[in-house]
Formats: sequence, structure tokens, C-alpha cells
Amino acid sequence: MTPLRLPAIRNCLEGIVPSVIATADAGGTPNVSLISQVQYVDPEHVALSYQFFNKTRRNLLATKRASVAVVDPDTNAQYRLTLEYLETQTSGPLFEAMRAKLAGIASHSGMQGVFRLLGSDVFRVQRIEPIPSATMPQPISLNLLSAARRICERIAVCDELGGLFDALLAGLQQHFGIEHSMVMMLDRTTDRLYTVASRGYPFSGIGSEVGMGEGVIGVAALQGVPIRIGRMASEYSYGTAVRDAALAAGFDWGCNTAIPYPGLKAPQSQIAMPILHGGRTMGVLFAESPEPNQFGYDEEDALSLVAGQLSVLIALLQQEEASEKAPPLVLPAEVTGREIRIRYYRADNTVFVGHEYLIKGVAGAILWKIAREHDESGRVEFTNRELRLDPALRLPEYAENLEARLVLLQRRLCERNAGINVEKCGRGRFRFLVEGRLVLEER
Repeated sequence: MTPLRLPAIRNCLEGIVPSVIATADAGGTPNVSLISQVQYVDPEHVALSYQFFNKTRRNLLATKRASVAVVDPDTNAQYRLTLEYLETQTSGPLFEAMRAKLAGIASHSGMQGVFRLLGSDVFRVQRIEPIPSATMPQPISLNLLSAARRICERIAVCDELGGLFDALLAGLQQHFGIEHSMVMMLDRTTDRLYTVASRGYPFSGIGSEVGMGEGVIGVAALQGVPIRIGRMASEYSYGTAVRDAALAAGFDWGCNTAIPYPGLKAPQSQIAMPILHGGRTMGVLFAESPEPNQFGYDEEDALSLVAGQLSVLIALLQQEEASEKAPPLVLPAEVTGREIRIRYYRADNTVFVGHEYLIKGVAGAILWKIAREHDESGRVEFTNRELRLDPALRLPEYAENLEARLVLLQRRLCERNAGINVEKCGRGRFRFLVEGRLVLEER
């Protein structure tokens, strides 16, 4: 008989059914207790949650041996894992992923003040044995590999970033049955993620932000690993609005510059998949559900494939797109239409249109640059290249995610119906459209 391998029983490691751990001290006296979490690490290793310094812990440190019984929550199939203790991790990606999942387990069981992860005990799996039990048929599930393939084929033909994000989220709904999702990109100048696309929410939340390390999304971005929770915990949920850093610094503009975050009010399942390029986080693909335990290890694997393809396409679409400066186009001297007042705060590149907050950061600096040039010369056409090379924009040297910031700016302008817009007019080129007379104020 072919020996059982760990990937075949990953569904037992979701933490839905508590596992039982057996250890013995140096003299052979046994001890049996429940354990909150058995985490899949790779085909040969698991990690157990270290929460208390108790008899089980002392036995592990003395003998380096343990036996754990796990249960498949769908079929009731049961297995015994013979384990060899290797090390304890108290920080890093594995620890953070387990801490997030344990918080969900604690919240569901009313043990928030008791269940606290002290470390992730890593073990080598020496043997897996079936335990005789009455089993049920495996439920029919989606072919997730096929779903991932369909989405990758769909997004591979996209030739601009906004369309890429929209095709991705539509594909998640069609092929994965994921109704609520969003894409957030990382701004390394502020270490915050900003929403560039969302689907399934009452409002888009375009431009809403999450800080690195905040909630499921922020932890996934900071650690560069998927974070998945089947039972939502309060410490990993994210609020409905963003704190205004400029107001905290003492600026009083009489307006709230927070863009509401579009997430579900009461999610039960969440998964945040980092979008990595060259080993660095460039954004996060996020999905959630009002139902518990909607995202398992298989969904994590499939979405990881999609996120990998997404990162390649984002990088390709954000490469230098135009090598020559666009010729300036001049509007007629007489400009008619309504007055469009743009107010700009240089401290953090915040822009208001009329009395309403629009955008800040790099996207705000871009809007102010092109609005000034349009006002001074009538110019309407610009290139990505000149934005990258303009020192006045104070872009980082690598100027990553410039195209994503333009998508953000375009979508915010459309949502606010501000009378100004940005639209692509060729590869690496965009046009600034104004429906009236600009009045610019800088503060």
C-alpha cells in the first residue's frame, strides 16, 4: 500500500474539528490533551500552536516526540500523525498565519482572552496512519485548477491595468463563486495599500487604504504570505474608514478625507493573497464571504496561481511604455462651462475638488501637475514616462505602481463626477479632460 502523504489529508488541518495530541515524559508516562491548531507547512512538516507551558509542552521539549489525531470535517475520516519536534518560531510568516487563524478559532469559541499564540512548534511528519472510523462520501466541489486556468487565460489578454483588475474580479465570481473581492496595491512611499478595484459591495471604496500589518490584508502584505481565516476575529477585521494622517498632524481643512473601506460588515471567511514580484509585495488580492470556512487549502493554492500570473501581467503593463514626450495639444483660448475649483495641499499632496476630498499621495501630485500644465498652456496629452522623470512629483526612484496610481486617479474622478477626467489614449499615454474652467488653489 502506498504510504499516505500529508497533502492528501490537508482538509483535516483546517482547525474546524479540534485535534488530539498525545505525548509522554522521559519516564514513559503518557499525557493526552486537545490542541487548537495543526497547520500544514509543506508535504513533510506541520506546525502546532504553542499556547500554554503545560505538561504537553514539557514532554515535547524532553522527548521531541508527539502523536496527533486529526479529523476530516467533511467525511469524518481520521488519521494519526507521528511527529518529531524540530523548532519553535515566535515571529515571521508561519507564526503570523497561525496567529490569524487561531484568533478566528478563539473568537468563534468565546476564548479570546485565553487563546493566545506564544509560538509555532514545527514538526517533521514521520508517519500517517488511518484510524478506523465511520466515514461519509466526499462532497462534490469545484475543480479549482480548472477555475484558476480559466481566469489566467482571461486576464492574459488584457492590455491595460484597469481592465486587468476588472477581468480578474469578474473571473473570481464566475469561476470560483467568489462574490466579494478587491485588489489593493502597495504604495511604498507611505507603506499603505490602496483599493484600485472591488466587486460585490454596495460602494466601490476606490482609494480606501489599509496599513501594513493591519487586519488580514495588512498582515498578508507585510509577511508576504497568504492569510486565511475561516471564523472571523475582531482583531483581524478592518474598520469602515481610514484615519486621516494629515488631520492627526494638525491640519484642519473642515473636511473628512477618509474614503470608506468597502468590506463586508460581518464577514465570516477571509483570504488575503499577496501579489509578489521579485520576492517583494506589490499588492494584495482579497476575498471574503459572510459564510464560515469558505476558503481552504485548495482555494489558497488555486488563488496563489492566479496571483502569480497577475503579478507578471501587472509588471509587464507597468513597464516603460513611451519613449518620446507627447506633443502638447492646445485648447481654444476661450473656455466655457462651469467653474471647477481644485484645491491642493502640498504637505501630503491632498486634492479637493470643490469642497469634496478627492485623492492624496502620489495620485494627488499627478493630478496637480497635469491640472497646472493644462491651466497654463492648454495641454491635454501626457505620457507615463514624463511623470516618472519629473522630480517635482517626488516619486521614489523605482516609481513602481505608477500605472496603478493612474487607474486609481481615473476611477476616483469618475466616481466623484468632478467635471475632470483622465483617459488612456494610447500605450503609455493619457489625456486630461476638463468640462469647464479650472480655478487652482495651492495651500
